[in-house]
Amino acid sequence: MAVPKRDASFNQLLEYSKKHLTDEESITTTYGTPVPEKDASLTVGYHGPVLLQDWFAIDQLAHFARERIPERVVHARGAGAFGYFEVTHDITQYTAACVFSEIGKKTPMAVRFSQVAGELGYPDTVRDIRGFALKFYTEDGIWDITGNNQPVFFVKDFVMFPNLIHVMKRNPKTHIRPDYDMFWDFLTLRQETTHTTLIFFSDRGIPESFRKMHGFGVNTYAFVNSEGKFNYCKFHWLSNQGIATLTSADAQRIGGIDPDYHIRDLYNAIHDGDYPSWNFYIQIMSPEQAAKSEFDPFDDTKVWPHGQYPLIPVGKLVLNRNPENYFAEVEQIGFDPAHLIPGIEPSPDRMLQGRLFAYGDTHRHRLGPNHIQLPVNCPFSIHNYERDGWGTIHSQGGAPNYHPNSFRGPENDKRARALTPHLPLNGVAKRIDSGNDDNFTQARVLYQRVLKPDERARLIQNIVTWLTPTTSILQERAIALFSNVDESFGKKIREGLNSLSLEQHVVL
Repeated sequence: MAVPKRDASFNQLLEYSKKHLTDEESITTTYGTPVPEKDASLTVGYHGPVLLQDWFAIDQLAHFARERIPERVVHARGAGAFGYFEVTHDITQYTAACVFSEIGKKTPMAVRFSQVAGELGYPDTVRDIRGFALKFYTEDGIWDITGNNQPVFFVKDFVMFPNLIHVMKRNPKTHIRPDYDMFWDFLTLRQETTHTTLIFFSDRGIPESFRKMHGFGVNTYAFVNSEGKFNYCKFHWLSNQGIATLTSADAQRIGGIDPDYHIRDLYNAIHDGDYPSWNFYIQIMSPEQAAKSEFDPFDDTKVWPHGQYPLIPVGKLVLNRNPENYFAEVEQIGFDPAHLIPGIEPSPDRMLQGRLFAYGDTHRHRLGPNHIQLPVNCPFSIHNYERDGWGTIHSQGGAPNYHPNSFRGPENDKRARALTPHLPLNGVAKRIDSGNDDNFTQARVLYQRVLKPDERARLIQNIVTWLTPTTSILQERAIALFSNVDESFGKKIREGLNSLSLEQHVVL
């Protein structure tokens, strides 16, 4: 049996004790009063019953029973760290957002890495998409980007999102994950998933480290400059540590030995001063280009080709501080794509439109209506007309709680108004299923031109492994799906399934 390495993540308590050798602190209750005896309840004699007046013991049990909050339905498993974003290139021609106002400017930020489908206790090395969310603490408030380590997503309309997550979660009867029939049934019925499915089963489906993977905003946003002109944009942050991945076999082996492999790696790197960093880029598309584009620029299953829309360097993000307490600063952190600052706006991206509501609503459920007042989520200042509710921290004193008023309550911001674009809208309101758009061209480019022969071989093997447990009907649908990407692709998957089936038959 492998002996765990003694590193910073193991020795955290030892380090704490060394820093507090001279401290003499008394135990207190949750409300700050000193405790005479921590390890004994108040009883009538040695064997007598515990008295109800043992307020300290009751307070401990009451708090203990409430130590957990609902875990995130999506992105439950994760790690977090803190650092800064530094501007290295001028992009004020595109946006008046304060975070980009001048070269050299540094903005404090938080980052959370996560698994999309796995729950809180899952091993780090399971095949899954990784979340890669950024929080910027700007003078104009909080700006969040809720990104992933893949540039595209499985579905393009937010109404499909709960269905996607259901098939990636546990079967509601067996409580087993993954359920291969559910997974392949959905994917083969919604062919828009093809592009992301290829990336999901490629080498990048299992990163070797949170530090060694790229990040992508996935959604399309809009920039507005100081003159009120807007362009559409996408966000990218590319790892300066390079890209590293795990094979399926290594991932399973490591997951059995160290389920906290990624969390430990990030913690130790930052603790040892090996601060991970990423270079931040944008892509820009004008409204005129968007109107003439051969693909839907607001479709999350599509990338913007770099040849047409090159990466524009912006800055660098660096992580140089670990959380002081995981629950307070990682479990309670809440990212919300609706947290936009002046100069950055939404786009007609259907997934983004749904996420503008869903993320904040999730946090209100998990953390309460005042979750934004928690220190890790809180902007530098809050001036509004919302009051009270569970978890109120900043009451705003005696300021008026209604608008308009005559008593110096906060007013509309002229700068923010000037940076709000006036977008013409037209069309008939109806439900349009966009899932039948071109779902194979970009996936074909990925398979034929981007992936190397050895990467294609591992992609096929990974797909075959996940297809083998399912029914022959779903296998045939999957083969047909991947044959639309490349005929030989589907043929090799069939050969892999037949070969594996023959091997199992021989063993039997």
